[in-house]
Amino acid sequence: MTDITLFETRGEIAHFVFNRPQARNALTFEMYEHLYQAVLRVNEDKAVKALLIYGAGGKAFAAGTDIAEFRVLASDQDCIDYEVKIERILSALEQCRVPTLAAIAGACTGGGAAIAACCDLRVAASDAKFGFPIARTLGNCLSVANYGRLAHLIGAARVKDLIFTARLIDAEEAKVFGLVGEIVAPDALMTRAEDLARTVAGHAPLTLAATKQALLRLRPPMETGADLVVMCYRSQDFQEGMEAFLAKRAPQWRGE
Repeated sequence: MTDITLFETRGEIAHFVFNRPQARNALTFEMYEHLYQAVLRVNEDKAVKALLIYGAGGKAFAAGTDIAEFRVLASDQDCIDYEVKIERILSALEQCRVPTLAAIAGACTGGGAAIAACCDLRVAASDAKFGFPIARTLGNCLSVANYGRLAHLIGAARVKDLIFTARLIDAEEAKVFGLVGEIVAPDALMTRAEDLARTVAGHAPLTLAATKQALLRLRPPMETGADLVVMCYRSQDFQEGMEAFLAKRAPQWRGE
């Protein structure tokens, strides 16, 4: 792995770090792939008992996918392939052999929030902000699988609240929503997250694995939603959203 992500095993805890603090840890396609490879490494290393994921710099967990990455989506199939790739990575994280924990400081939005939602436990700093502001910024959509994950975690009404208003919620409201389980002071985040990782690492692994799998099996299977992905990503609105975002101006939506 290059320095845009970091991976290290410390005793029974594997640490995976998004390491683009100058860009609020905005996710490149390569960073997503690094996360997938980290999960595979954890699955193969039986000495690892928990995986802790966080962002470098203390200002962001991950502020979504880097907008410049979307410029390569030049066809319907490109858009579908992008969501298939992201789903492969998120599904692998959900299915990770060991408990996964997200330590969340600052911005946790878009793809970053989707990654956090796939983790088993989430601890947030009091300055954390959560959301999926795509209706305000890009005009794209989530995959059906991601809508399903979020609805399973926080309920359909709250998913609509986040998407329709495009607002970012603070840590306290995120806890009410069920997006995080615990809030701590920013300077205590990593200490608490590592303590929690050590706690779950010391518990019966088969009990934890059975619990993860049972809850995943309770979730209904999802359609691909390829038609929805193509509708949004191949629209004039999405092109306008990208150009407006990069130019730091307000987009002009046309519904086309």
